[in-house]
Amino acid sequence: MRTILGLMNDQSDIRERVLDVARAAKRASRSLATATRATKDAALHGLADALVEHADEIIAANARDLERGEANGMKPSLLDRLRLDHARIDAIAAALRELAALPDPIGEVVRGSTLPNGLKLRQVRVPMGVVGMIYEARPNVTVDAAGLALKSGNAVILRGGSAAASSNEVIVDVLARALKAQGLPPEAIQSIDAYGRAGAVELMRARGLVDVLVPRGGADLIQTVVRESTVPVIETGVGNCHVFVDASADVEQAIPIVLNSKTQRTGVCNAAETLLVHADAAAGFLPPALAALGAAGVTIHGDERTAALVPEGVAFVAATDEDWATEYLSLDLAVRVVDSIDAAIEHIGTWSSGHTEAICTRDLRSAERFTSEIDSAALIVNASTRFTDGGQFGLGAEIGISTQKLHARGPMGLGELTTTSWIVHGDGHIRA
Repeated sequence: MRTILGLMNDQSDIRERVLDVARAAKRASRSLATATRATKDAALHGLADALVEHADEIIAANARDLERGEANGMKPSLLDRLRLDHARIDAIAAALRELAALPDPIGEVVRGSTLPNGLKLRQVRVPMGVVGMIYEARPNVTVDAAGLALKSGNAVILRGGSAAASSNEVIVDVLARALKAQGLPPEAIQSIDAYGRAGAVELMRARGLVDVLVPRGGADLIQTVVRESTVPVIETGVGNCHVFVDASADVEQAIPIVLNSKTQRTGVCNAAETLLVHADAAAGFLPPALAALGAAGVTIHGDERTAALVPEGVAFVAATDEDWATEYLSLDLAVRVVDSIDAAIEHIGTWSSGHTEAICTRDLRSAERFTSEIDSAALIVNASTRFTDGGQFGLGAEIGISTQKLHARGPMGLGELTTTSWIVHGDGHIRA
């Protein structure tokens, strides 16, 4: 009985602590909502400077996380996401400075009009309020989320997972102290990592204090948040991304696109996981493409027609339905020969996670069909899937890539962290 009561008391204590964090964030969000662009941009530069100044401290904490991850058998792709060094910290700081240079979305007039009765209407962008983030093994997301929240006038509560606990603890402390030095409430950037999974559960239930929750990580994490949260959720998705090489594709152009999509960085959601090749292009495209992929260390998971065209020395295994559904996040690629663009569209519609699909083609009609008939957040013609990214799209750092259809879809930048209010001006108007 003592044990049960103890667990109940622990959960109750965690609930109150998380709610205290959320209440403090709500208070801080009111200050940020009225902060000027100059104030927020100065704070972003202050955050960037603080990260660079404390880089050695952050890297030392990150080394502890990496050591723990390796000991626990963490996949190389996840270790890569977790790893920080001076170059990566410089890049993260640079992203904050780039964010400061972007227009402030707050106060932007989305639309407006004067009604026949003289009432003047404006729909303007305003902050969400308090944004919750639940994510895994990505200390860069800690900074991205904090920066985007600050620029868009929101407070943020972070739950970064045990894999990056040491890194995130130091990063959040550095950022909060930098905020305070800029005259802004440090409670605008808080972490609940200390409260573990129980804390994450309480964050999901803090409806009324937390305005929106963004999960970012593997499929299990995202679906757990979607199922369990009473706070509104913007669903980010896993990246089972496809490249389709059409019959008319330029082979010399298509091979580098496929290579870049798969190998430029494997452990990210916009890396290609399936290659579809039109049967009319297969004989001319697949042997050199598979040779190039094999030379880059890629293992091919192919169908029977692909198997007949695999060059000697390229690692190959026979594909199953599980391969078509898999986000590998590794040097593995599912490959299938299809008889038509209709078959490619059907395959993508069946197996895609709705993230990013690319087509290599010189046929305008094929490009138009691909971009109009496939239902994914990003559709790319004759370019790598790796471009689906907030920074690459000119949005600055992103808080995630949404694969849902409500409010935000694709890379979520500043605008996606706002909502709107209607401002109505009258002159003694009353409704008849």
